[in-house]
Amino acid sequence: MDVSFVKDQIEYLFEPELIDEIIEKGEYREFDQGAELMDIGQQITHFPLLLSGSLKIMTEDEEGNELLLYYLEMGDTCAMTLQCCLKENKSKIRAIAEEKTRMILIPVALMEEWIVRYQSWRRFVFDSYNNRLNEMLEAVDNLAFRNLEERLYKYLRDKALINSNAQLRITHHQIAQELNTSRVVISRLMKKLEQQGKITHDRNMVSVSEFA
Repeated sequence: MDVSFVKDQIEYLFEPELIDEIIEKGEYREFDQGAELMDIGQQITHFPLLLSGSLKIMTEDEEGNELLLYYLEMGDTCAMTLQCCLKENKSKIRAIAEEKTRMILIPVALMEEWIVRYQSWRRFVFDSYNNRLNEMLEAVDNLAFRNLEERLYKYLRDKALINSNAQLRITHHQIAQELNTSRVVISRLMKKLEQQGKITHDRNMVSVSEFA
């Protein structure tokens, strides 16, 4: 573990005593793009604190259809995982590395202890719940009130922002899976967005014209 790197990434979040404890008791891990960190039904023993990169957090319905809930970036943790930790439940989400990602995995037994001992940790946990709740409400709003074309364009823009890159290496099949629709529908809507000048796309590559 590069201790100086870890401190640089989280010093704005926590007091020095807590940072030392995170480094001492946490497990440093690196994951390549596309790696699955956690799956639905898995027993949770640790929760992530992201140092760099990003994760996409997904759930699925009874028929196995996936739904994208939100993304995690540097300095984030997963509120769904925290909730499962508090209730000692199994995971209700699937976490996949959106890009090469580095993190500290923290034992679940420390979460409640740190809430009592460290004000910065308390604030961090509550802020995480609030941020993730807002993002999930936005996901529900997208499903209920936006048509699929709007959802697709927002999905591409959000993905570009997360990766800080307008060029997305992704297939129509992958997009269809994450938006819970068919590849044929996605292909038709991609052509429509391209005609509107919002994207350009080629085989396995999409370029978002404006994502700032």
